[in-house]
Amino acid sequence: MTDSATEESRRADATHDHGWLTESSHQTSEGQVVYVRCALCGVRRVDLQPHPHLPPRPLSREQG
Repeated sequence: MTDSATEESRRADATHDHGWLTESSHQTSEGQVVYVRCALCGVRRVDLQPHPHLPPRPLSREQG
């Protein structure tokens, strides 16, 4: 892959809606910590779900 093709691929990855899959999770005093990975591009992130009826919020930046 050329440098320009690699850069174009990265930009395409950054513009799609991630489909997060849970890789693992554990309970803490703050709520459920969830380790997720995008099914399409493989980017990973750590989320915190403070209550079962609330959506998770990101604890980390997207890595990968």
